[in-house]
Amino acid sequence: MSDTKILLSESEIPKKWYNIQADMPNPLEPGLNPQTKKPLVPADLSAIFPMSLIEQEVSTERWIDIPEEVLNIYALWRPTPMFRARRLEAALKTPAKIYYKYEGVSPAGSHKGNTAVPQAYYNKQAGVKRLTTETGAGQWGSALSMACAFFGLECTVYMVRVSYEQKPYRRSLIQTWGAEVLASPSNRTNAGRKILEMDPDTTGSLGMAISEAVEDAVSHDDANYALGSVLNHVLLHQTVIGLEAKKQMEKVGDYPDVVIGCCGGGSNFGGLAFPFVADKISGKELRTVAVEPTACPTLTKGPFTYDYGDTAGLTPLLMMYTLGHGFVPPGIHAGGLRYHGASPLISQLAHDGLIQAVAVHQRAVFEAAILFARTEGILPAPESSHAIRHAIDEALKCKETGESKTILFGLSGHGHFDLTSYDLYLEDRLEDYEYPIEMIERSLATLPKI
Repeated sequence: MSDTKILLSESEIPKKWYNIQADMPNPLEPGLNPQTKKPLVPADLSAIFPMSLIEQEVSTERWIDIPEEVLNIYALWRPTPMFRARRLEAALKTPAKIYYKYEGVSPAGSHKGNTAVPQAYYNKQAGVKRLTTETGAGQWGSALSMACAFFGLECTVYMVRVSYEQKPYRRSLIQTWGAEVLASPSNRTNAGRKILEMDPDTTGSLGMAISEAVEDAVSHDDANYALGSVLNHVLLHQTVIGLEAKKQMEKVGDYPDVVIGCCGGGSNFGGLAFPFVADKISGKELRTVAVEPTACPTLTKGPFTYDYGDTAGLTPLLMMYTLGHGFVPPGIHAGGLRYHGASPLISQLAHDGLIQAVAVHQRAVFEAAILFARTEGILPAPESSHAIRHAIDEALKCKETGESKTILFGLSGHGHFDLTSYDLYLEDRLEDYEYPIEMIERSLATLPKI
């Protein structure tokens, strides 16, 4: 029998991150200072990021060395396994071959540690004492609190209120690693207080939580801000996923026809897909598909334009697909996919036709998650289950056509802290939600004038 698990040794952990900016056919438009609307200079970011991360943010070097201390911590869970989903294939009666790269084996239960550890490391090197951040579903807040514990940093996490209430055990995990976690919007910041004055019952959003975390960082000299997705250096760190996946596919003599990942801000999708997109840029035939919820259809319904990364307009203006920085998504259970904008890197690649995007409904996502759990045994996070949904759809197309395509998807984390969501689905109390176009247009009316 061929192997079910495709494994690498610790010596095969990538020693360098891959920077897709070196190979993009069209470079990114520059980020803009939120006050002057002029292109960013390093000094504009120095209040919240160490210079080492600012340099990575703007670098166009193809390969960037991973520090030894970061590699030593990566070895706690990397390399992560790749699985051939034979039982899922059999259940679907498909001729397709389905592989998945599983990041849920990390201590925090998701891919987020791949960037949390280097961000904590570089801030520690710069003499920072505390990191502030936001978190949607809690995966990023968990990973950063863990990384801060490793490097002796304090950590403050602003958790989107709906997830704070839906996922109490993710909150407990963040606190176990020593971080302070607050429901956002909170009374801790001016941004939070202003939002609560306008809408005391708001469910919150990642944009609001980012505003609070950035304000906290800039108002304290010993604190910096850490972001779990969207920015270039974050997606850079995540490319260890795709680099390992390419080695694993080589081990079994296969190569994907389609690479699939869930996409909110873009860190998981970019981390898996970018090393394969590099092959596509070089002429290789494959498709890369970013899967998002119909309740937050950034890539599929948003315009490609400049927008703020946060609700209060404290962050730089970035060229990206966006639903408007004032967008407040419904409280779907894939909390990590509820962000109004997409990574500038993913947005540019999508704009250039190198990445496709699809949106799927919440109930169909959980249907796929249940089938996956009952065949492969892993309970997937709601976010990851968006990728599973589309992988199943691709495999069913192969069943219709008789084609034997190779499908690779990213399983970005486990769903052990998401059982409330599964309860609602199993009790038939989970609803689909497609964000109305008129509400998107209302949100887009607040776009900044450039």
